[in-house]
Amino acid sequence: MFESAHIDEAVAWRRDLHRHPELGFQEERTSKLIARLLDGWGWQVQTGLAQTGVVARLGEGNRSVGLRADIDALPIAEATGLDHASTHPGKMHACGHDGHTAMLLLAARQMATDGVSGGNVTLIFQPAEENDGGARVMIEDGLFRQFPCDMVFGIHNWPGLAPGRLVARDGEMMAAFAIFEIAIEGRGGHAAMPEQSDGVVAAAARMAAALQELPARRLSPLVPGVVSVTQIHTGSAFNVCPDRAVVRGTARWFQSQAGDEIEARLSEVVRGIAAAHGCRANIDYQRRYPATINSADEAALARRVGGAMGLDSGEAGPSMASEDFAFMLNEKPGAYIWLGAARKGDNPGLHSPHFDFNDDVLPTGAEFWVRLVRQALSG
Repeated sequence: MFESAHIDEAVAWRRDLHRHPELGFQEERTSKLIARLLDGWGWQVQTGLAQTGVVARLGEGNRSVGLRADIDALPIAEATGLDHASTHPGKMHACGHDGHTAMLLLAARQMATDGVSGGNVTLIFQPAEENDGGARVMIEDGLFRQFPCDMVFGIHNWPGLAPGRLVARDGEMMAAFAIFEIAIEGRGGHAAMPEQSDGVVAAAARMAAALQELPARRLSPLVPGVVSVTQIHTGSAFNVCPDRAVVRGTARWFQSQAGDEIEARLSEVVRGIAAAHGCRANIDYQRRYPATINSADEAALARRVGGAMGLDSGEAGPSMASEDFAFMLNEKPGAYIWLGAARKGDNPGLHSPHFDFNDDVLPTGAEFWVRLVRQALSG
């Protein structure tokens, strides 16, 4: 479908983006590159939604399909040692958003050459997927009011699946998530006289153990839920009992009732343990992303397109990771899709400092996008 020179150029875009990662709502260089390329191919381009988002449209008619790629990087120090490694210390494309962007650009170039019939296609290059909810901000800024879509799709490379695999589940794909920060306060004192201080460290340690067990004791074994304590910050010396500790982590779920139960029980556990150790606890609990739930018809369409390409779209379980594409699926029918992208040999996972997008799947993902648009607009 694609000229070899165009594939090589897409790989070059991807590696250029990898060298110059930008965090959420800071993707200025990335957005300028995307907009310049799309404008040169004849797309109608708009910038500025969610600060650094880029939206482009091609085609005529009332029927419309939206395709989304995330463009932000992560605050991770890269450790790949590659020639195209990040040149920005402490920032890297450790999730493959550079590949998602290049993949959609390669498809956009082909669609501009072939033309779009039966309706129009909207490309959504979304900032700030990692934690900051760029999808929600784009919607609030008028994404679907300015660019109406009958359906919307997103792809994520999935190093846990072999190339040639594609997963688009009916229903649950990825979990909802929340973050929490617990500030524990009590009397500090000399470590040799613990009776003169409160058990701030002991409370933090017991909370970490109890919270991670909470879903197993409060949710049915048939209802998924995860609480992970990821940080404990306290103490300054061997012989000092500190007067403050901070515990942070995340909670994840699919069913709204499970999310409500986790939040309520987390509060009970924290306050009970704090009181038992003579401490006070303040909880900051923030729900960030809803669950990513595919529409059955659109998921089936994605599987048909993948099958026509020879991709194996066999069933796979959902992931407890989270994705802000969920906000778009709350607004429009659509599907979130995993594209197999495992490497031979060493295959670091997403968010690893050793991760690098598998360029071999770039043309596969781009071809999927082109075929999906044709199929969606022909119906």
